[in-house]
Amino acid sequence: MSQLFYLKACSSTNDEISKFLLYEKSDFLGLHTFNQTKGRGQYGNTWASAAEKNVAYTLAVKTQNFKVSDYMFNYYTAIIIRDFLAKLTDLPVYIKWPNDIILKNKKIVGILIEKKKIIQSNYFIMGAGFNVLQDNFDEISNAGSLLTQTGQRFELEDFTLKLHNYLTEKLKNYPSEQEIMEEFNRNLFRRDQVSVFEIKKERQNGIIRYADEKGELWIDLENDGLQRFYHKEIKLLY
Repeated sequence: MSQLFYLKACSSTNDEISKFLLYEKSDFLGLHTFNQTKGRGQYGNTWASAAEKNVAYTLAVKTQNFKVSDYMFNYYTAIIIRDFLAKLTDLPVYIKWPNDIILKNKKIVGILIEKKKIIQSNYFIMGAGFNVLQDNFDEISNAGSLLTQTGQRFELEDFTLKLHNYLTEKLKNYPSEQEIMEEFNRNLFRRDQVSVFEIKKERQNGIIRYADEKGELWIDLENDGLQRFYHKEIKLLY
C-alpha cells in the first residue's frame, strides 16, 4: 500500500515526512510540495527551488524491505528516477555520479537519501528536487529544467502522481546488485569520454571508467592514471 501527501509549502519534504510517519503505516509514504523553502542536497548543499514551478518529493520506505547495501539502494533510486524521466521525455537521460540526473547536459534533478529511525522502524528517506517549469537559473550555468531542455510544460500534480506510482512499483521488486551496477554504469554521465576534472583546485583531463559497489568512481587521469575517488574528492566540470 502507498500514500501520497501534499503540503502547500514547507521547508524540506525530507524533514517534514517524519511527522506523517508517526501516524501512517504505509509501506511507501510519499510527500510533495511545489514550494520548498529550505531544500537540502548532498553534504550540506542547498537546493534552491522556484515556487510553483518545481516539485520537491520525498518517499519513505522501510529499510527492512531491501536486502541490498546503502550504496546499491542509492544507485537504484537514481536509476529508476532516470528511467521515469527517460520514458516521460523520450530522450536520453543520464546519471551524474553519484546521483544527479542530467538531461541535455543540464542538471534537472538532485537527490538526497537519508536513513532515519522513527517509532522503532528504520527508513530510507528518498528526497528529490525536480526542476519542471523553471526557465531562469540566474548564474547556475549547469542547471536546467524539463521545460528548458524539452520545451514541454508538465502539469505539476499529474507529474508527481505519475512519479510516485512509478517509483513505488519499481521498488516492490528490485533487481540484483550486479544488475543495479550494470544499469547504473550503462547510464553514467560522461562515461568513456574525455572530460575535465578539478582535483584539489587543479584541473586535469580524465576519462570516467565506472562506478563501483563501494560508492567510488574510477577515473583514468591524464597525469596520474587510473584512480578512485569518493564524492567531493573530485569535481566534474561540464
